Amino acid sequence: MAPSADPSRARLEGVERIAVLRPNAIGDFVFALPALAALRAAYPHAHIVYLGRRWHREFLEGRPGPIDETIELPPIPGVGAPPGVTDDAARIDAFVDAMRARRFDLALQWYGGGGYANPFVQRLGARCTSGLRADDAAPLDRWLAYEQWRNERLRLLEAASIVGAPPVDLAAHLAVTARDREQLRRHWQPPDAPIAVLQPGATDPRRRWPAERFAAVGDALAATGAVVAVNGSADERALVEQVIRAMRAPATDLCDLPLVALVALLERADVLVSNDTGPLHLADAVGTPSVGIFWLPNLLAAQPLVAGEQRFAFSMQADCPVCGVRNVRTRCPHDASYVDDVAVDEVRELALERFTRARPASGRAPAPT
Repeated sequence: MAPSADPSRARLEGVERIAVLRPNAIGDFVFALPALAALRAAYPHAHIVYLGRRWHREFLEGRPGPIDETIELPPIPGVGAPPGVTDDAARIDAFVDAMRARRFDLALQWYGGGGYANPFVQRLGARCTSGLRADDAAPLDRWLAYEQWRNERLRLLEAASIVGAPPVDLAAHLAVTARDREQLRRHWQPPDAPIAVLQPGATDPRRRWPAERFAAVGDALAATGAVVAVNGSADERALVEQVIRAMRAPATDLCDLPLVALVALLERADVLVSNDTGPLHLADAVGTPSVGIFWLPNLLAAQPLVAGEQRFAFSMQADCPVCGVRNVRTRCPHDASYVDDVAVDEVRELALERFTRARPASGRAPAPT
């Protein structure tokens, strides 16, 4: 497959309106930030519309950055809708009609291989369509061949470059706002002391490091003077409680913290220790020192392009601990941890190094809004 149906990669003239389709999770949004910055630099006067999920709309409202407007997609099978959602054709048609009325000059498919997403983007009626394309997906006017194991940030930067938007910054940057900080104060008043945050959950159970090992790292950080807070989604409450019970030192339960408050917490934290999950990548985008625990294939896809403040420990486990089946390009039905062989000593050493290099004990000073 050729790398693009239009190899010129030239910047389009007269672009006033751009749509970007990427309705996925928190970490995936962070991965797109360098590409979105490149798009903004190449088309400084264009109105950039992000087509995403409800959380994108709520999270990005009033937040400075390369996106001008966020529009929540209706449930569309194969394009961000949860499994099992009923296909409401009339609602999707009405949404498409509303988007066509905006007369986009450029519509970008940055969601995946494009089996479902490319036909949807084609329906938007843009002057030019561009983005990612797997072997069996419909072509766009300009496209980049989609391959499974690629660094996602690099993939999206290359996808931006085929519409004349070369990289301007390899790092992800996310603004923290006064609203974020106010929401954190409503849920927790951070003490005037160093803060260490533990993030023991992950959507995929195979990416979860054992709770008792997070507890051991938390105790080591507490012994150096850190106030330890444990975060997780509502679905991870039992895991958060398990970590806190296993610790000898006290820890604050911040389970189910709103996303905007979590961003402010990460800004305030001196270190985050986390599985490969959304908050780890948010920490990278706000400049928080962190230690990520990765399964090697995910590290290939998710590693930041600049060293920054993130360090990582990783497992090279490839075979399922239960059935022995290799789970790189396929997935067996078992959910056993693939990072269980990452040693406590390794993560503890990295966490203490990150913590001691962080801001003074008075805490990380909030960045200006």
